[in-house]
This record gives sequence, structure tokens and C-alpha cells, in this order.
Amino acid sequence: MKKLLLTLISVGIVVLAAALAFAYWPTHTRAIDAGPAADAALVEKGRYLAYAGDCTACHTKPGGAAFAGGLPIASPLGTIYSSNITPDAEHGIGHYTLDQFDRAVRHGIAANGSSLYPAMPFPSYARMTDDDVRALYAYFLHGDIKPSAEPNRATDIPWPLSMRWPLAIWRKLFAPVPDAVAFDDKRYTDPKIARGAYLVQGLGHCGSCHTPRGVALQEKALDEQAPGYLAGGQVIDGWFAVNLRGNTADGLGRWSEQDIVDTLKTARNAHSAIVGQPMADVAVHSTQHLSDDDLHAIAAYVKSLPATANDPSSYTADDHTAKALQAGINDSRGAEIYVDNCAACHRTDANGYTRVFPAIAGNPTVLADDPTTLVRLILGGSHLPSTQAAPSPLGMPAFGDRLSDDEVAKLATFVRGNFGNHAGAVDASAVSKVRATLPKE
Repeated sequence: MKKLLLTLISVGIVVLAAALAFAYWPTHTRAIDAGPAADAALVEKGRYLAYAGDCTACHTKPGGAAFAGGLPIASPLGTIYSSNITPDAEHGIGHYTLDQFDRAVRHGIAANGSSLYPAMPFPSYARMTDDDVRALYAYFLHGDIKPSAEPNRATDIPWPLSMRWPLAIWRKLFAPVPDAVAFDDKRYTDPKIARGAYLVQGLGHCGSCHTPRGVALQEKALDEQAPGYLAGGQVIDGWFAVNLRGNTADGLGRWSEQDIVDTLKTARNAHSAIVGQPMADVAVHSTQHLSDDDLHAIAAYVKSLPATANDPSSYTADDHTAKALQAGINDSRGAEIYVDNCAACHRTDANGYTRVFPAIAGNPTVLADDPTTLVRLILGGSHLPSTQAAPSPLGMPAFGDRLSDDEVAKLATFVRGNFGNHAGAVDASAVSKVRATLPKE
């Protein structure tokens, strides 16, 4: 027994030594040529790319200075706080060289050599071109961003989980090296789709939320060459990121290119799409500022993605439930709750009102394999944000104070199994779990 214990200890020491050696082995990166001095055009290009990358969403906390960081980001290990990326020389990135900026953005390596948490989507940003990195640097260092002396806040992750060196192992295993996976637009025959792919896979980092994660919390795919890319599967801040592929039920198979453009530009479309708070923030801070050409390119690329296999939900237009409700036949508790609480806005045929109240029939959020967003909407309500093209912030009231967990489950099950919708039932225990995550007033 003693001999076995000594053997295990020896093996453990060897494994730890190997892990440390792998973690601390320097990551070679290619220095970007500084190119011409920053001018107004380069800075303005960088501003546009910052919108495309949605930098403000993570690096600006409510009520805080722009890009001064401090936004809490939940992780399985504890809370991470975004960093100050203003041009302040002490607390921000004002002292960063272009090479250091590139190592942080595309490689996940801070100026001091430590690894960044992958809450920073550097696995996606690795696809950015040198020219775009250079323009972003010009904007953040020489644009109109005011330096902020806001100090960076340490994480709330307890020791020893807070040690950074294991992040280097994660980075080397799961984050692509830019030189190896530089975006290749020649893979796409249509230049429009190639541009959309570049924005979706790179700056837009859409897969960070909409692609399933593996056991090490790595994205299972970083582009469409793997079937799980953008297939949904993550709950972000209590909202389920839906499938963006061509599935006709829980995906965007029945949406047109213009429907996707409208959602990105205005946070609503002809279907009056359900947009959760994280995606509403994307529309407000990022996609509404993109050009129509780029929005159409993004939409064209997303529309090129085929449906995933083995979709558990389905939708077939069916007016049987609508006719029953219109005739006053409420033959289940779920039907009664729907008529009493939902039909006034979403109608008894569940088709809602165009660009105002979402259709429930055939809605991808309603039909999603994970009903978290639907349950959260019923419990806590939501609102469509005000955007430049659609300034009215339409809202849905919360029903959590008047409906029990069992009633919410019955309502969610009813809308997922009627009006032509065919998706799994919702259990009261699932509702209880979502209720526990809602902000406390």
C-alpha cells in the first residue's frame, strides 16, 4: 500500500510538472507591422469594428465610463470583472504596444504575459485580419475614448481556482492560433457570404453564445465545418441562446434574410421575434450600427447554414387550437391560463401582431429544446429595446407574482404543444429553478 501511494505521488508530481511546463512554455506570436501612422480614416474604421465586436457590452458597466470595465460576468468558477480598455496609461491599455494589443485580442495573452479568461472571446477574434487589429488599436489608443483611472477589479474566484496558469493550458488546447486559422474567404464562392462568415465567426463572436460548449467549456465548433456551430445550447445570464441554423422549428429556417437583418437592426422583425436581454444589448450596442451591406452579409451567411440533425421539436401550421379557443373551449388548465393572461396580446390564434407582439405559433424561442427563455419571459417579462430604427421600447409584463410554478409549467407546456407547435413539456421544478435566478427586487 505504501509503495502504491508513493507511486501515485510520483506520477502526480510528473503530471503536474508536465502541466506547468506546457502552461509556461512561451507562446510564439508574429508581430504585426505597425503600418502607417493612425489617421482619421483608420480611427473611424476602428470605431466601426468596435461596434461590430460589441466591445462596449462587456467593457462598460451600467453608469460607468465608456470602456472602463468593471462589468460582472458570471462563470462556473465565480464572478469575473471586465477590464479597463480605455487609453489610460496606468489602469487601461494606454501603455500597450500594437503587438501587446494583438496578443491580448487574438491570443488571449495580457501585456504581463498572463492568460486572459475566455470570457474575452479571443478564440473568435483570432480570425481577425492584421488590418482590422491595427484599426482597432488606432481607435482605442488614438480615438475619442476618454482615459479612465478606474482600477481593474480582481475576480471573485477563490484560490486555488483563481490561479491563472491553468488558463494557459486551456488557451493552448482550445483557442486557435491566428497564423494557423487566419480567415480564408476563398472557402466561400459568394463574396457576400464570405464577408458574413468573417463577421459572424470573428468580430461578431456569435458562436460564443450560440454554439454548444464541451466539458472544458470550450466551444465545440468555431465555424460551419463542424455541424454543431451556432446550434444553440447555452444559457447566458438566464436566457437560452437559440439555434441559428436552418431548422424550421427551433432555428431560423422559416426566417428570410430580411427577417434576420431586421432583428439585428431593430431587435424585431415581421415575426415580432422574441429577443432576450443579452441579444437586445447586442442590437443596441452593436448590430444596429452596422451597415446594411454587412447586415445582409451576416444574414446571408446564417441562412447558408443547414439544419441540425435530430431536431426534437417541429412546427406544422394548425388552426385547431385557435378555433377551439375562439369557440370558448378551454379544455385544460394551460388553455385557461393562456386565455386569461396571453390572448389579449398574442391572440387566440397565437399569431400576435406584426412587429409589436411576437407570434407564439412556430416561434423558435417557444420551440427551443431548452425552455429556459420561455419560462423566464413568463415569470419576469421583458421588453424590446429602443433602437434608432424602432424607438418604441415595447414590453411584456411579468406574471411570476400571479402564477405559481405549476401554473407557469402548464402554460409553457400548452404553448409548446399547441397552435402547430410540437415541443417537450415543462416541469414545475424547471420553473422553480428559473424563478430562483431572477433578480430580487
